[in-house]
Amino acid sequence: MSRLLLRQLPSRALFHARPVPSVRTYASTSPISQFTWEDPLASKNLLTEEELAISETAERYCQEQLQPRVLQAYRDEHYDPKILEEMGELGLLGATIDGYGCAGVSTVAGALITRAVERVDSGYRSSMSVQSSLAMGAIHDFGSPELKEKYLPEMAKGKLIGAFGLTEPNHGSDPGSMEAVAREHPQKEGYYLLTGSKTWITNSPIADVLVVWAKLQATGKIRGFLVNRKQCPAGTLETPAIKNKTGLRASITGMIHLEDCPVPKENMFPEVEGLKGPFACLNSARYGIALGVMGALEDCIDRARTYSLERKQFKGNPLAKYQLIQKKLADAATDAAYGTLAAIQVGRLKDQGKATPEMISMIKRQNCDRALHNSRVLQEIFGGNAVSDEYMIGRHVANLYVTQTYEGQSDIHSLILGRAITGVQAFV
Repeated sequence: MSRLLLRQLPSRALFHARPVPSVRTYASTSPISQFTWEDPLASKNLLTEEELAISETAERYCQEQLQPRVLQAYRDEHYDPKILEEMGELGLLGATIDGYGCAGVSTVAGALITRAVERVDSGYRSSMSVQSSLAMGAIHDFGSPELKEKYLPEMAKGKLIGAFGLTEPNHGSDPGSMEAVAREHPQKEGYYLLTGSKTWITNSPIADVLVVWAKLQATGKIRGFLVNRKQCPAGTLETPAIKNKTGLRASITGMIHLEDCPVPKENMFPEVEGLKGPFACLNSARYGIALGVMGALEDCIDRARTYSLERKQFKGNPLAKYQLIQKKLADAATDAAYGTLAAIQVGRLKDQGKATPEMISMIKRQNCDRALHNSRVLQEIFGGNAVSDEYMIGRHVANLYVTQTYEGQSDIHSLILGRAITGVQAFV
């Protein structure tokens, strides 16, 4: 990152914790005089001055530093770990965490960062979300004071990279049936031996620390463990990359194979047990995804709008003149505006301790579904040119299929909501 860019960005001091302001301190007070297609329902009026500054900082970094390299990264299926260090320099990692070198910003501010990153690419956002919400979030919420002090400051800088191991090859949407097991070390007191496999794990091939969930052999209860790669003897931890993906190619995805991997007892999260721990982490990540995918959809709208204005067809008219084109843009802009407002509302409730998991399921499901649907429809505006990756929209479509699938597939979230509405459990 250039020194010039760093001078242009607001200082990291902007990111230090403040209480969520009351409505009276929100930034925009003047009435809206005209419709703005980039922000149809004026969602910026709901943001604080600090949140606007954070959003602008993240947008500038992403457009100036990530956008120029994403196309080649996607083509090569390459992820540069230095991106996390760049984000760490700006205070973008673990941004909602208080202390440990983290920014301590509002939930909405943290999600505005994910929106800025996902406007460039969902893979870049996925890598950041795993670092911030899943790995750092798990350590912060459930780790001992010693684990927090040891790992969080370096992870906030992007100097240590984290991964989160929950999903298994045989149990994607059914983590309660996990097969990974932890048993007490038969010879070495104060250690557990972890055995099992996890799959579709973002960052795992490059991770220094891995949060792994496994069942204690003695109790059958699910517990969380922090696996430090440097402490693992040869042959006990393997993290092969999963290659030839059709989506999220600009991030790195892999597996976690554990074979009697020794983990010190102090690396087990001391209190939390069962699925409460991993689900709490997933809820934070799902919230970030819900606003993040709006960034990808907004980029699709921007590119489709520009293309339709510049592309001349049928007696030299721009495509934007035709009714079918305008309807596609209107539908997409409406869904992006509604999805953004819903995410901001849930973020405010989350900071007040009033958000429920069902609320997060609703916005994660709806925003991912609508982002994928609209990006596919907007792709039609490009005709045959949509096949070329230089037009960018096909990459968003491929990525958004993944966002609809991971951290709770869309249909699973519909069953969560159905259970909340009817009181009847449909999973079993």
